[in-house]
Amino acid sequence: MGLITQLLTLPLAPVRGTAWVLDQVVQAAEREHYDPSSVRTQLAELERELLSGEIDEEEFDRREDELLDWLAECEAYRNRPDNNS
Repeated sequence: MGLITQLLTLPLAPVRGTAWVLDQVVQAAEREHYDPSSVRTQLAELERELLSGEIDEEEFDRREDELLDWLAECEAYRNRPDNNS
């Protein structure tokens, strides 16, 4: 950016700063949301519930399928070419 452009757009600096902060927050939330380690933790907890008798095989299979689908989504997100993480 040239000096004149910077001077003319100076009143927009707070808006650009706010947009940058919001972008950083969104990126951090996406990284946390698509973190495969939390899904793996939930899978381990699900297996513990099955082995302790808290849930039956049918419930285990249903919830395991949901978690495995979510894990696949997490891996797909992390492998996107436009992903900056």
